[in-house]
Amino acid sequence: MLKKIDFARIFLETHHEQFLCPVCKQSFQLEGYSLICAQNHQFDLSKKGTIYFLSHSVQTEYNKKMLLHRGRLIQSGMYQLLLEKIIAAMDLTGSTLDVGCGEGSFLAELSQLGLAGAKYGFDISKDGIYLASNQPIEAFWSVADLTNLPFANQSMDTILNIFSPSHYQEFQRVLKQDGNVIKVIPEADYLKELRAAFYPEDKTKQTYSNEKVLAKFSKEMTVLSDERVSFTYAIPKEYRLDLLEMSPLEWGVAEQVKEALQENPLTEITIDVRMLKGKVR
Repeated sequence: MLKKIDFARIFLETHHEQFLCPVCKQSFQLEGYSLICAQNHQFDLSKKGTIYFLSHSVQTEYNKKMLLHRGRLIQSGMYQLLLEKIIAAMDLTGSTLDVGCGEGSFLAELSQLGLAGAKYGFDISKDGIYLASNQPIEAFWSVADLTNLPFANQSMDTILNIFSPSHYQEFQRVLKQDGNVIKVIPEADYLKELRAAFYPEDKTKQTYSNEKVLAKFSKEMTVLSDERVSFTYAIPKEYRLDLLEMSPLEWGVAEQVKEALQENPLTEITIDVRMLKGKVR
């Protein structure tokens, strides 16, 4: 049975031209288990078959514990109706880049729904990428900077941008001329039950506005579709405690509030998002 590093090397044998050196913007050649550019900048495959493209270590609060809880809920079917709409809007055989992929669960679930082309996921969280390398799909995972993507010009058919920041200059650079960005952002009622339970006395934390994000997308991209997707998810009993620690909402919550919710967890949650699809202007 091949090791992860060998699977990754085989992937790079076919797809190394999709990558671009983040230091000097030169193309790579694959030499052994390393991508090396014309200026001799070298990036090595880890034992997990991933590449660390950052020039320095980065501290992030998106740790292994939170990402494991997030992954369990995604795999439980919490976003199934949304994922079905995303897959219907995608080029299923083209190259797909998942921006801020975390532990890779969204890309894995989309693969189960029929996403078949070359798949790439990156995140700034090393914990996330190490977890993603365990996903049962053929994809390439890397630690990289959203503002300096290690991917070639016009190399991607679809950019997935699900609940993560954007950098439209880089998106437009790596997208093919007829490629698309699919961006998912929270709407006003997203996880409203959890926000109300976490912050019962703080109305400002119970509300959310995506107006600035929508305006930025409309300014930078040609909008092809704009759809609000809302539904209530009945949380299976075995996943109810995962909900309490699967998002940044949990970071400022008082311990006594968490303890009360652990004793009496939520049984359903509202998914309320906006799904945008756009192309390069």
